[in-house]
Amino acid sequence: MLFYITAVIVLLIDQITKVLVRLNVEMYERLTWMGIELTYIENSGMAGGFFPGYARVFGVISILFVMFVFYLRRNKAWRGPIINISMGFLVGGAIGNGMDRLIFGQVTDFIVRGSGILNIADHALEIGIVLLIVHELVQWLRRRRNQESKEEYEGDEYVQ
Repeated sequence: MLFYITAVIVLLIDQITKVLVRLNVEMYERLTWMGIELTYIENSGMAGGFFPGYARVFGVISILFVMFVFYLRRNKAWRGPIINISMGFLVGGAIGNGMDRLIFGQVTDFIVRGSGILNIADHALEIGIVLLIVHELVQWLRRRRNQESKEEYEGDEYVQ
């Protein structure tokens, strides 16, 4: 359930914020809201504006990515709280930007960060990747600890 709840919340927040920006902010208008710099742009490419004009191709890639995540979730190793939240962020972000690309042929971006302009879905994808790395690190540490315990146990048995 955690996976689905996370994905739906991310998708709803992403789509609601994009609609609010499209309805209330002029294209290229700059403003600050709660200390966050905002500039409304439409991006027909991928992150950073690379490959402009290929939004629908990236929309199809988003669908394939979501299908791949559902395939991975069939494996018990891809379950647990951290990985469920991670995959929820990834799927919610991919669906949010994928919908924009397939419906509008471009993605609404508005959150200025560094030299780029992103949206909620982009940030969700980043959070999902960080949580995936955390999950894999935790799994690696568990495997390592179990291996050391096993070696220690076998070593004790061998001595006796």
